[in-house]
Amino acid sequence: MKYVLKKRIIIPALACVLFLTTTAFRNDFFEIAKQLEIFTTLFKELNMNYVDETNPGDLMDTAIKSMLADLDPYTNFMNEQDVEAARINNTGDYTGIGAKVKTLKDKLIIVEPYKDYPADKAGLKAGDEIIKVGNTLIETYKEDAGELLKGATDSSVEVTFKRQGKTQTATIKRAEVEIKAVPYFSMVNTKTGYIVLSRFNDKASAETNYALRDLKAQGAERIILDLRGNPGGLLNEAINIVNLFVPKGQLVVTTKSKVKKYNKTYITQNEPIDTQIPIVVIIDGGSASASEIVAGSLQDLDRAVIVGTRSFGKGLVQRPKELTYGTQVKITISRYYTPSGRCIQALDYAHKDEKGEATRVKQENYNVFKTKNGRKVFDGGGVFPDVAFNTSKKSAVIDALANTDLIFNFATDYYYKHPKQDVSNLVFTDADFVNFKNHLKTNNFSFETETEKALKKAFETSKKESLNDKIQTDYNTLISNLNKSKTAVIDENKSYLLDLITEEIIKRYVYREGLFEYYKAHDEKIKKATEILGNSSNYMGYLK
Repeated sequence: MKYVLKKRIIIPALACVLFLTTTAFRNDFFEIAKQLEIFTTLFKELNMNYVDETNPGDLMDTAIKSMLADLDPYTNFMNEQDVEAARINNTGDYTGIGAKVKTLKDKLIIVEPYKDYPADKAGLKAGDEIIKVGNTLIETYKEDAGELLKGATDSSVEVTFKRQGKTQTATIKRAEVEIKAVPYFSMVNTKTGYIVLSRFNDKASAETNYALRDLKAQGAERIILDLRGNPGGLLNEAINIVNLFVPKGQLVVTTKSKVKKYNKTYITQNEPIDTQIPIVVIIDGGSASASEIVAGSLQDLDRAVIVGTRSFGKGLVQRPKELTYGTQVKITISRYYTPSGRCIQALDYAHKDEKGEATRVKQENYNVFKTKNGRKVFDGGGVFPDVAFNTSKKSAVIDALANTDLIFNFATDYYYKHPKQDVSNLVFTDADFVNFKNHLKTNNFSFETETEKALKKAFETSKKESLNDKIQTDYNTLISNLNKSKTAVIDENKSYLLDLITEEIIKRYVYREGLFEYYKAHDEKIKKATEILGNSSNYMGYLK
């Protein structure tokens, strides 16, 4: 009797739960199906009836991008070319000419030839403008012209390019290209090893492992790990790199999501290389994602001293999902948390301002967490260094300048004007900076600030209201002062701009490998890291 009673109670209860769960699922499914049906009928009617010819592919591309733009910048639709680019980024392998190339409407710009790869062997230099690949003119090619440079190993391609106004040709024999995660490592002095980790592809931990073992064999008793400008990559590679320096079984990162299966705890799985060797990690505003996992975890575990400037602040994890016709969507699925429990995400994409831009977490809203030794660390704003350098007081003008080709072109011109320059101790003078500013004037560098836009809008409104006669003089004075201010901003950021110029010029002569050699001798953050590691009590003092 009791069994029957239990059965009568349990079965209806389970049925009720199943009904509620199924109903909730049905409601979500119905809403999705409803919206898809609305969109499908709209798309059909639009393409059939719109007064002008439409391109369904372009319309759909706009629709998808507009939908995803309302989320975060990391949730992206990827066509077949994007999927291939992501594969190359994750593996570091492809077949081509071995150069970083920028695609423009009418030409391909060689941004950086990789040392001893086909483009370099064929004599191509940074700044060369490829206008023709084989018999194909770039300006008439409708697809991604950069794909023309790829092809089977040992196949040849003839390129026509312009250099300093002169047209030349070169035949390039394609080869397999490996983009290293660790492009450089060496000894700074007899006891300090230096490793540059530039990306987190699927070889990152293996290459870092090799570099660490090699440096220890050379006598390294302390390590500088340089993560500046590293935008991140594969999560597992970041965990494996932390594992080189911490014991097996150590918590490194936790991910939390609304989808239960994405809630994961990542623990080190391997035996470490060295759990005692002193480490300094160098970061900057370009260190993001997986870089911040490595820096943040080693900081939380009091395993390394962090030097530099505050990191980017990307505490989000993405996962690609396959779609039809070889396309994918990369979706932000979770947030990650370092061992202390902090999430270093700096921008809140769920709460945007009046311009539709994500809001930055305010410093007063940061939460305090504790490292293994009880040191205070904070969430909400990237990884903050234990030894912080002042960041350049950049402005919209400087950001705009850095995003143009003017610094790149200045470096190209400098290279051809000084073909035998010794750059091992290159130092720019005030006269060189004047030349750079003249270069900006010659090339008509201009940037309209938001302040100027607002003033112009106000002045146009005053015209409509017949008030402009009264404020014309004041308006002209304000615009004049703004132009003077923009010039002053360039002078105020002289040091930052000269660093950018110096880097570009050095790569022209001695490639990226030579740039790292230059850093070892001249970079202030590497000098500081070396100084910290050179005094064990000073080093330990930062970790207590």
